[in-house]
Amino acid sequence: MTSAVLQDQGIRPLVLVIMGVSGCGKTTLAAGLHNLLGWPYQEGDLLHPKANVDKMAAGIPLTDADRLPWLERCHDWLKQRVESGQGGILTCSALKRSYRDILRADAPGIVFVYLQIPPDVLLARLERRRGHYMPPSLLPSQLATLEPPTPDEHPVVVTLEETPADMIAKTVGLLRERYPEKGAPASA
Repeated sequence: MTSAVLQDQGIRPLVLVIMGVSGCGKTTLAAGLHNLLGWPYQEGDLLHPKANVDKMAAGIPLTDADRLPWLERCHDWLKQRVESGQGGILTCSALKRSYRDILRADAPGIVFVYLQIPPDVLLARLERRRGHYMPPSLLPSQLATLEPPTPDEHPVVVTLEETPADMIAKTVGLLRERYPEKGAPASA
């Protein structure tokens, strides 16, 4: 997509991490933003080492040591996108502040978009989901690990919306308001 698409949305190129627990809608939001904004998109789950995928598929929660190589791969992708200046979108649970610190190390300006969804909705989504290695039985461990981003991290917080289109529109509106394209009005 061209920069005209970016300007039409009134958002300057950003490097986004779409974060939250499994089942919150990270992939849906990231794909929608990618289609709308044209920024490169990386599904963070695809950066997991095979051992991590096997462990999660067996219903075993990952440890911090398991997550480190994955977080480093995610960081490398994010840093490349920051250096390009052309924006990018990564899905990554980024459950703990220490994980987010790894992701943003020497990659200034990364914006975390936190999807805040009630646990009962998450469980229902996970129980309906097919073809994903993350079983619903791991949701409690993800919720226990979750450290929502704090105000000093300047997250964009998106709560549950009626439809994926509503969630995408709300996110674009929040991004446009906070990170307008140079010369564009701060809100539309």
